[in-house]
Formats: sequence, structure tokens, C-alpha cells
Amino acid sequence: MAIRQIRVEGDPVLGKKCREVTEMTPKIATLIEDMLETMYDANGVGLAAPQVGILKRIVVMDCGDGPIVMINPEILETSGEQTGDEGCLSVPGKAGQVTRPNYVKARFLDEEMELCEIEGEELLARCILHETDHLDGHLYVEKVVGGLHEVTYDNPEEN
Repeated sequence: MAIRQIRVEGDPVLGKKCREVTEMTPKIATLIEDMLETMYDANGVGLAAPQVGILKRIVVMDCGDGPIVMINPEILETSGEQTGDEGCLSVPGKAGQVTRPNYVKARFLDEEMELCEIEGEELLARCILHETDHLDGHLYVEKVVGGLHEVTYDNPEEN
């Protein structure tokens, strides 16, 4: 496994639509492992393949209940509304208020290329929607109301 470079806002790859994954290959399996390692190393809750420069429809996330890998995710249903601060590993040090659905239902392939469905609310819904936006070349900054603000993260080693 390896930590990959996270592409940041302004990188043209982040504005491109990703291609579907048609089969699990050793290269795709390694990409998924690397994406998880990269996400955890950066203290993120989600990461999409274009954020590491790969135009494939793959996202990984962990909202606290263990890793989720979604290949070719498709949003089936949304409802409700939530507004809150949202950030992104590709827009380091910034956050902004974004309104998204509070509930989402999505279909995707897992690492065995088996069809799965997931339902999520609150943070999980926000994460699924945020990461799937990346696959179509969209960053959360397009949805921010009121502008971005600086974010500082507490460093436990400094406390």
C-alpha cells in the first residue's frame, strides 16, 4: 500500500467525469487500498479516485463505523435537508456551509463486484453525496453559501 498525492482545487483532473469500473483487477484493488491509506493518513472521512488523479468511479469513506468502498455508485433516492460545515481534502484548510439531503439511498458495487445498496443519514448521507459529486467533476465549493472560511485543526501532539 502507498499514500498517494491528493490533488487540490485548480487541478484539471478534479473537473472531469470519471469512467465506470468494469472489472476488479489487481491494479484497481491496489488503488482502493492506497485510497483508504491516503484518506486515513490525511484524517479524512472520504476520498474519491479523481482526488488521487485516477478517473475511475471509486470512492472510499469511513464515517466512524469502518471503511466503505463504493464502485460505480449511483444515487437512487434522497430526502430531507441538512445544512452544515463541509470540507474536502482537495480544498485544504477551508470549509463552508452546504445544504444537502439528510437521507440518501445508493447502489454500488463492492470490492467483490457484488451489487449492494446503502442507506445513510446525516454525516454518512453528506459523505456519500460529497464523494459521488467528485466522480462527476464537482467540488463542494460550488454549493457553498456565504463563502469559505479558514479551518484550523487541533494537533493532539501540541496539546
